[in-house]
Amino acid sequence: MTLPILLLLLATVFMCTPPSWAQSQPAASPLTFEVASIKPSGPNSYGGVRGGCHGIDAVYSPAGPIRRAHDDVAAPPLGRCVITDARLSHLVFIAWGMGTMAFIDTGPNWTEHDERFNVEAKAENPAKATVQQLLTMLQALLVERFQMKFHRELRKAPGFVLTIAKMPPKLQESKNKDVDLSLANGAIKPMPNEPVSLTAHRYSISMLVDFLSSFGGRGPGLDNTGLHGVYDFTLAWNEENGPTIETALREQLGLRMKPVKVPVSYFVIDSAQRPSPN
Repeated sequence: MTLPILLLLLATVFMCTPPSWAQSQPAASPLTFEVASIKPSGPNSYGGVRGGCHGIDAVYSPAGPIRRAHDDVAAPPLGRCVITDARLSHLVFIAWGMGTMAFIDTGPNWTEHDERFNVEAKAENPAKATVQQLLTMLQALLVERFQMKFHRELRKAPGFVLTIAKMPPKLQESKNKDVDLSLANGAIKPMPNEPVSLTAHRYSISMLVDFLSSFGGRGPGLDNTGLHGVYDFTLAWNEENGPTIETALREQLGLRMKPVKVPVSYFVIDSAQRPSPN
């Protein structure tokens, strides 16, 4: 065997054989909370889910990812998730960043009822935990305590796409420091067939699309506006007496809502048990 061929064979063996130090490295440990509690809300529950996770990189809105208008709720302590009066679907919505609960398909019968839970959990090092790390820990906690099995499923559903109707759009660049969305009547969420008037501060168009997907009555939405800023605006519509939501978006914000079939990744809960004792 000639020297060049021998060197080539040795190089091939070296490249195909991982070094001993790489083989000895342990797998990364999954992120978990240092301590966590999940308890039924009980008969004195507030009746509306509140809260979220507070990481070092959070710009925290006081009432969290699922907010109640005019609530005066302090942010959870740093490095913690504190969520109250939440159904399992609410917890999934927060942990997996679903954008809208319309894309969560609950399986077990008990999850469809109004069984609510309080969650309190703390990271091992609160001063270093990011929002995404806390949410990853929350995902693991829900899978463990609820013995939850799930899968993602791509479906096409009747929905809408949001585009620009008028140039320039009737949107004011936000000068507010905090994200906020409130309804004029102080309600938790718009009620079907009732007038809706909402005021948004520091809101992106993708956030508006998420809101309309949940409460606009037109199904899931896509953002095709190409607008990447954050804005302050007021939007009001009345499906009974007018203007419809399509007209309100066009006349008040300069945006167009067009019906389309939308591909949606659904979160399907295959099975779940009531949470194990803490």
